[in-house]
Amino acid sequence: MTPQRVLEGRVDDKDKDAISALRSVAHPVRLRILSMLTAQPMSAAEVARELDLTHANASYHLRVLHDAGELVVESEEKIRGGTAKRYRYVVGGDATRPPRPRGVEDEVAWQQATHSEVVRRLARRTAGPSSSSDIETWVTPETWREAVELVARAMVLLHEQAQPPRTEGTIHVSASSQAFVMEDPS
Repeated sequence: MTPQRVLEGRVDDKDKDAISALRSVAHPVRLRILSMLTAQPMSAAEVARELDLTHANASYHLRVLHDAGELVVESEEKIRGGTAKRYRYVVGGDATRPPRPRGVEDEVAWQQATHSEVVRRLARRTAGPSSSSDIETWVTPETWREAVELVARAMVLLHEQAQPPRTEGTIHVSASSQAFVMEDPS
């Protein structure tokens, strides 16, 4: 699927599924929900309170993310005649669902949504240890593999150690990473 096909309205059902799956994540509120649900499963009511959303809005975003395979239902609880589902984000996606194909256009759109979320987070930055870096360079394949492994280990550590919001003894942090091999411009 190319951006031109989307602009011209020439998308088939497979394209529509890919667009729908991408839109499930490429939304600032949904990116915040995914981050929050890394630490603990939460219900729509809990998500609504934490993000200052209506219950209906939180439920909608959770359903969209669940339908796209980004969240799993951790548990269900009967509350006042209804069922409250507690959702959890599984880093890397739901293992029970096949991975969805993501092309360059998908990755670019996801990065644009992530960039908007990072800009929101930067506006809330405070003093403290931090790191920021950017590079476009040439290295050996061995150096590249080592660098990617180190970044991946750091991100896995943060996901594994994520705590519920405002847990005593924790600090509110943000970390984003992108690392990829580029095509040769010549």
